[in-house]
Amino acid sequence: MNTPSLPDPHDRPARLTVGVVGAGRVGPALAAALQLAGHRPVAVSGVSDASRRRADALLPGVPLVTPAEVLAAADLVLLTVPDDALPELVEGLAATGAVRPGQLLVHTSGRYGVGVLGPARRAGALPLALHPAMTFTGTAVDVQRLAGCSFGVTAPEELRLAAEALVIEMGGEPEWIAEEARPLYHAALALGANHLVTLVAEAMELLGEAGVGAPDRMLGPLLGAALDNALRSGGAALTGPVARGDAGTVAAHVEQLRAHAPRTVPGYLAMARATADRALDQGLLKPDLAAALLAVLADRAEDSVPGRASGTPTDDDHPDDDHPDDDHPDDERPDGEGQDGTDR
Repeated sequence: MNTPSLPDPHDRPARLTVGVVGAGRVGPALAAALQLAGHRPVAVSGVSDASRRRADALLPGVPLVTPAEVLAAADLVLLTVPDDALPELVEGLAATGAVRPGQLLVHTSGRYGVGVLGPARRAGALPLALHPAMTFTGTAVDVQRLAGCSFGVTAPEELRLAAEALVIEMGGEPEWIAEEARPLYHAALALGANHLVTLVAEAMELLGEAGVGAPDRMLGPLLGAALDNALRSGGAALTGPVARGDAGTVAAHVEQLRAHAPRTVPGYLAMARATADRALDQGLLKPDLAAALLAVLADRAEDSVPGRASGTPTDDDHPDDDHPDDDHPDDERPDGEGQDGTDR
C-alpha cells in the first residue's frame, strides 16, 4: 500500500490547538500525528495511571486536565472514549456549557456517525466522525501505523473536506461512510480484526498443547499467506478439511478440541459451518460431501459445552472486568461530572 503524501504546508488549513478527552490507546496517538502535521496539542484528560503514562509518553509536556478544561483550551477536540460512553459524554459536555461555537468536535467511534454529537452540534460545535481502521498498542508505533491507514469518515457535507484533510494530515486515507451504515461498517471491522486475534490466540495455545515449541513461528508464514490470499481472492482462497469436505477429519478435530480445549468447540463449529457455506457458494465443496460434513457439525453442536460462547457464565468469567472494544481497549469509563473516559 502506498503511503499518501502530505499536502503542501501552504495548502493545509490553519494550525489548530488540539485537545484529547480520554487518553486511551487512540487519542494520544492521533494527537501526536496531528502534532507532526503542525497542529499543537494543548490539553489531555485521563483518569487511570495507564492513561497518564500514555499521555506523558506520546504527548510530553501537554498538561493533564479535566474534560471541561480540554474543551476550553482546544480548537479541535478528540473524543476518544468507549463507544458506549460516548453519548453520555457528549450530553454532559453540552449540558455543562463546555462546548464552544465553532469548535471542531471529533469522535473516533466506529459505531457512531455524527448523530451522536447532536447535543454538541446544537451548542455550535462542528461535528466529525473519524474512525481509524487500525488496532492500537498505546505506544509510538501507532503513529507510524497511521501511514496509509483507512479512516471511516462521516461528517456534514459542508465539513467533508475538513474531515478528509485532517485524515490526510495524519497520514491516513479517508473512506466516506454514510451515517446509517456506521454500525455495519464497524461490525465488519470487529468481525475481521477482533475475532482474528481470538482465533490466532486459540491456535497458538492449541499448538503449544500439541508440543510445538514456537507456535508463533509456525503460524506466522501460514497466516500471512492465508491473509494475503483472502484479501486477493476472497472466498475462493479457502483451503483445508472443511472446504474439501473431509468430514472424518473435522469430526476428529472436534473430539480433540473437546478433550483438550472445550471452550474452543462452539467457535470451531460456528466457523466450520460458515466456511462450509462459503465453500459451497464458491463451488469448492461438493454437495454430496457437504451433506456428510454438515451432519457431523450438527451432531457435534448438540454436545458442545456451555461457556462464554453460549452466554452461560463459567467459573472463569469475571463480570466486573472490563470488556474492551475492537481496536481501542482501555480501563476507563465516564467518571463523575467530567464524563471522563478513554478509548472507544
